[in-house]
Amino acid sequence: MNRLLITRHARQKTRLLSILVLVMTTLLPLSVFADEADVVNVTIESLGDGKFRINATVAHADTGWDHYANRWDVLDETGQVIGVRELAHPHENEQPFTRSVRVDIPLTVKRITVRANDSVHDTGGKLFEIDVPHP
Repeated sequence: MNRLLITRHARQKTRLLSILVLVMTTLLPLSVFADEADVVNVTIESLGDGKFRINATVAHADTGWDHYANRWDVLDETGQVIGVRELAHPHENEQPFTRSVRVDIPLTVKRITVRANDSVHDTGGKLFEIDVPHP
């Protein structure tokens, strides 16, 4: 009889532990499961003399200072970073959001890629490619 109670108690503890694990994984803060930052649109405007204004629209489930889109990069065709736009704060209530940066782009660069970064995943979201409108 004693052994039966111990076995029943062990099964109940196992069930409770399984339920607890299920609840914890379901209710963890959203920031743990937020995706990487995605670049959803880019426009590029020539300012003359090889200078360009790049406007990038980024979407990310910012949840506060612990997890937010904190930067986007401009890359040339070889993957070299030629421009960076630091994002100084979370945009929890402004999604998606657009910011600009001025970049010198050599005539040899015909196409750029913009990638976003977040404070948890670094890079990894959707990239956006666009042709450079050299005059």
